[in-house]
Amino acid sequence: MINNLRDAEWFKSSRSADASECVEVAFADRSRIVGVRDSKDPGGPVLVFSGEQWDRFLGSGVWRR
Repeated sequence: MINNLRDAEWFKSSRSADASECVEVAFADRSRIVGVRDSKDPGGPVLVFSGEQWDRFLGSGVWRR
């Protein structure tokens, strides 16, 4: 799955308040995979979600303050 994100374009979250809270997201359209990583460590670990899992996360509102 990670290989599907290797060439993906990463986007910084609009919810990142400042340099200490930067999250990036990438979408692999063909495989419907969503990757999430810390923008300060782009070579570090990546959380990988299916498109369905990502949709549920966004719909849950758990990430809102």
